[in-house]
Order: sequence, then structure tokens, then C-alpha cells
Amino acid sequence: MPVGELIFISGPSGVGKSTVCLRLSQELPAEFALSATTRPPKAQDQHGKRYEFVDEGEFKRRIEKNEFLEYANVFGNWYGTLRRPVEEALGSGRLVLLEIDVHGGRQIAATFPDALGVFILPPSLPELQRRLERRGRDEPDVIRRRLDEAQREMEFARSFDGYRCMVVNENVDQTVRDITAFIRGAQSARMSHGGTNSAKQ
Repeated sequence: MPVGELIFISGPSGVGKSTVCLRLSQELPAEFALSATTRPPKAQDQHGKRYEFVDEGEFKRRIEKNEFLEYANVFGNWYGTLRRPVEEALGSGRLVLLEIDVHGGRQIAATFPDALGVFILPPSLPELQRRLERRGRDEPDVIRRRLDEAQREMEFARSFDGYRCMVVNENVDQTVRDITAFIRGAQSARMSHGGTNSAKQ
């Protein structure tokens, strides 16, 4: 049976995670882990594709029922990776891709010590600020909060051994190539040693 692989991608808000993850899902290929969230749907979102959109009461009921591999409150909205679809996909030997923050990454690495963590860095904080301003979603005070959080996330990522690959996202094509090469190399090493990507019990 092929070896399932769990890949989690983190990085500051505005660094380009969603674009990179979408490209990786096509390139590898890999399937996105299904998450539940209390944030409002965006125009491009389809319920049940990457997210289930729920209210806060439903989210907290799912926490109580231990339905999440990881969960966190990010800028006022709850996000959680649903346990069962991930475990089923890994059991079938498929690649699963998670786009999560550093708190979620720490939880995933604790549960899945063989998971492949990737952290995406901006070329610089001024460039990250330009990207946040250019996308036009946030007020200036929110952008300042996101930049402060970005500094904390990058400091954490540099000291956390769960992120085995760190890539500066200057060019999306090159970033995708670099991450793909890292994942392919890890897969080859895992296959040669007959390893599996299983959860701690």
C-alpha cells in the first residue's frame, strides 16, 4: 500500500499561503483537509469543499466531541481540522494538505510526529505590509495587528523543529517547486525505510 503523507503549511497572513497551497494540491497532487470554521464564506468558497461553515455553538459542540485534530481562534474566528477525513485519507495512502497557523501546526506535529511541516516566509516585513495593503481587505489597525502577529509567528517557526522546510515566497512558481522537491524527497526517504505517517495514540 502507498504511504499516506500529511503536509501542513503555515505562514503569516498575506504571505501567499492559499495560492501556494492550491498550486501544491494540483502539482503533487494532494487533497485539502476538510476544516470547519465560524468565519463567513468568501465568494469563492464552496461549502464542503475545503470548509464547513458552522456557527460558534456547533463548533464548540464538535470540540467537546473530539472531532478536531487541531483547532484555534484566529482574529476572532474559529478554525478546526476535522479528524475523520484526514485519518481516512492517510489510511488509504493519500497525500493530505493542511493550511494552518502556527498554533495548529504545533498541535498537528504533536499528534503526527512524521507530518511534513512547511513554513512560508515573506521576503521582508515591509513587503508583507505591501501585500496586505494591496489585497485591500483590512483596515490599517488590522494590518498592524497582522504584522505584529507575523513577527511572533516567524520567531516561533524558526525555533520549532516541526517546520522541516522554510521557504521565502518571492516567486510563487519557485516556492511551489521548492516545496514540491522537499515533499518528494521526504516521500522517497519514507518509502525506502518503509515508514508510515500515523498518529500518536
